[in-house]
Amino acid sequence: MKDDVVELRVPGRAEHLALVRVVVTTMAESIAGLGVGRMDDLRLAVSEACANAVEAYTRLGRTGSPIRLRLRAAPGWIEVEIHDEAGGFDPDDLVPHPPVETPERLHHERGLGAPLRRTLADEVEFRDEGGGTTVRLLLRERRAAVR
Repeated sequence: MKDDVVELRVPGRAEHLALVRVVVTTMAESIAGLGVGRMDDLRLAVSEACANAVEAYTRLGRTGSPIRLRLRAAPGWIEVEIHDEAGGFDPDDLVPHPPVETPERLHHERGLGAPLRRTLADEVEFRDEGGGTTVRLLLRERRAAVR
């Protein structure tokens, strides 16, 4: 079976993130066949990446500049690429956070998006390209092991 591909371009404003979640959820359910838990992981990871793009555009005074998404799916998996043109960043420059079980973690309110996406997705890639950042997320359905 051939992959299904959907490309979406939305203004980089928070009110458009609900539309992104609807499109992502529809593909994850109808084409990839992801279960509810994996769809929740996908929605959260995509929402976080898009919110970062909105925030980056806002810092530059370019609210509403486009966020481009490319979704590719087949039974059992979905890949989402989120691209902005807000200057990019190097994920290796992110300050590591203390482990979640330590009290020091409570002092870190920001910068949790990249580690969160790495936890939720099977594959995560950050690329500095086209004057901005592309985040690639790949999620596979996780079937329970048969005993």
